[in-house]
Amino acid sequence: MKRIDRITHYEALFDKSQETVHRLNQALEDFAALQADLDELEAYYTSAQWRKDYEADEAGKLPQDLKRGVLSEDGLWSLLEDCHQLKERMKAINED
Repeated sequence: MKRIDRITHYEALFDKSQETVHRLNQALEDFAALQADLDELEAYYTSAQWRKDYEADEAGKLPQDLKRGVLSEDGLWSLLEDCHQLKERMKAINED
């Protein structure tokens, strides 16, 4: 590989790496800032109030145009599980 080609190649890797690390750092900061919201969502999901809201939705007592993804058992559970798995991955990385 010629010098100019080599430098150009490694400069591209450097730029790509810097951008990826920057985006990951920002995502980790965003995820850390989200923890209180996730705790609140989990508390709601495991509460009797969530069950009542879910049952009201199933009974057709909520407006049809109301956004209610939070009442999706699978959707909310999946989000919370994904977040738990991310925390475990971060913990494992920090232990290495």
